Amino acid sequence: MNLSYWERKSWFSNIDFTIVGSGIVGLNCVLELRRKHPKARILVLEKGKLPQGASTKNAGFACFGSISEILSDLKTHSEQEVLQLVQDRFNGIQSLRTLLGDNVIEYQNNGGHELFLNQDVELYERCFSELKFVNELLQPVFKNDAFKVVPDRFNFKGINKNYISQVFEGQIDTGKMMRSLVQLAQQDGITILNSTQAQSFEDTGTEVTVKTDELQFVTKKLLIATNGFAAQLLSEDVKPARAQVLITKPIKNLHIKGTFHLEEGYYYFRNIDNRILLGGGRNLDFKTEETAEFGNTVLVENKLKELLETVILPEQPFEIDYSWSGIMGVGQLKKPIVKQVSDNVVCGVRLGGMGIAIGSTIGKNLAGLVG
Repeated sequence: MNLSYWERKSWFSNIDFTIVGSGIVGLNCVLELRRKHPKARILVLEKGKLPQGASTKNAGFACFGSISEILSDLKTHSEQEVLQLVQDRFNGIQSLRTLLGDNVIEYQNNGGHELFLNQDVELYERCFSELKFVNELLQPVFKNDAFKVVPDRFNFKGINKNYISQVFEGQIDTGKMMRSLVQLAQQDGITILNSTQAQSFEDTGTEVTVKTDELQFVTKKLLIATNGFAAQLLSEDVKPARAQVLITKPIKNLHIKGTFHLEEGYYYFRNIDNRILLGGGRNLDFKTEETAEFGNTVLVENKLKELLETVILPEQPFEIDYSWSGIMGVGQLKKPIVKQVSDNVVCGVRLGGMGIAIGSTIGKNLAGLVG
């Protein structure tokens, strides 16, 4: 694209900070940058028409990790590392609620409930036996027992008669959250360019040359917040992980309320606007779902429909309204990567499916790396 004088002058000259990605991390980052640098010229590049990736595609769980996920993490992380992960999630959710307000994001604390299929007796017994230990481990975060055994009151089928519930878990309206963040950024005079994909960059030591799909420009600092798409720009331990989701049409007299987890968190569902939103199934074919391409597969969709028919809504007529997918960023470890890449380039990626919980604090920490 050949830019005019006016375009160069108004959009691409004297740029102090350029952020790649307008998701929850990127927008919290720019808001923090604006607070620290009131007169800076700040530009956000977003490859999608809307924030691409996972920020507008997720299930809207304000969660800290189910008990089986916590126990799974303890196999690869120390107790202190797991405690810190949960503390970061707790802090992030509080930060997001403070920034936007509970009414704006429709925050509700209905608890998060882990269901155990009848065949998962061993998993339930392990989680039940470790309940006291996990509650004691997380006491510094919640100041009370986070997990408790709760009897099934929603008449699910084929599951253990008890859940293990995270009493502090909540749910939000993801779309309203992201729209509010965009509005705050625009009110702060931050330029967001949609449908503009960063393809490469070069740090010369004094500035960074950024090449997009249509043009090239220079910025003083470059901040990469693309999470699931990070591998397209960086050589870090972060891989894309596709999450497939579907939603039912409104169901009359739907009594299910809360967020729910199945099979160590690989399946998850919730109520929203008298509908059931259900996602997951990546564990059915990890290799295929390790992709940055959006889309849905017959394998996963059939499994999600089966769960609706046999476990979640076994005696309730329902229709699938539509489905979609999002791209998360995952790696060998759960800890996000927030680091200096070169003199003038930093990144905040690998949120591990916990973007709502930690996105706000990761964004602030990312901004802190550039002063």
